Amino acid sequence: MAIDPSAALAPTARIHPEAIVGPGVHIGEFCVIESDVSIGAGCVLEPYVYIKRWTTLGERNEISAGTVLGTDPLDKAFTGRRSYLRIGNGNKIREHYTVSRGTEPESVTEIGDENYIMTSGHIAHNCRIGNRTVIASCALVAGQVEVEDQAFISGGVVVHQFSKIGRLAMIGGNTRVNLDAPPFFLYAGHDIQAKGLNLVGLKRAGYKASQVAPIKQAYRLLYRSGLKLEEALARIESEAPTPETLHLVAFIRRSSRGICRE
Repeated sequence: MAIDPSAALAPTARIHPEAIVGPGVHIGEFCVIESDVSIGAGCVLEPYVYIKRWTTLGERNEISAGTVLGTDPLDKAFTGRRSYLRIGNGNKIREHYTVSRGTEPESVTEIGDENYIMTSGHIAHNCRIGNRTVIASCALVAGQVEVEDQAFISGGVVVHQFSKIGRLAMIGGNTRVNLDAPPFFLYAGHDIQAKGLNLVGLKRAGYKASQVAPIKQAYRLLYRSGLKLEEALARIESEAPTPETLHLVAFIRRSSRGICRE
């Protein structure tokens, strides 16, 4: 068993001999750690956490009670062959959460760094979650979903498989995300609709008024100009080219589901 001497293990925890537990890790009462699991330095596992095989945690992750990581995917196509869950550094995953591994053999579900994932939800197989996102309580993220950095997914949101949510997008509570949500904007409605800029998120991320103005211009061209989509994207590129608006254009052009409208 590769357990660092500085790790603190509750006497009721069950840790497989082939698991790796790094320095300064705290594993609480009644936790179960299967084989082929790696837990990085400084992680804290509250009681009753279950980490299934082929799961990797980076450093300084805090996993709350009743959470299960690396579950078999909720997918009838799953054959039981090896797939992975990889979680980065500095994440908080709160109580009663589940995150699945990939469906296809050797495929991966990925969660980046410094995400805050609240209670009683699910991230499904083959999702890619970026960095510094917030996923609020009771949100359900279906398979093959991509969530870019600093996105905010409110409570009760349901995200349809293969959907994409852009950087610094904010999805209002109980919204059904059945189309792609471009970055920097605010969304709400039963079926997702654009509602303007995510001004609070942009401000918290340190954006100045001079940086927000081109994003606002891009929103008007995209949603309120009456232009066809490709014409609007070309106008954004020529009239308001900044790193943010060009990222917006690239996100929309690679959308396979299509973007939501206002």
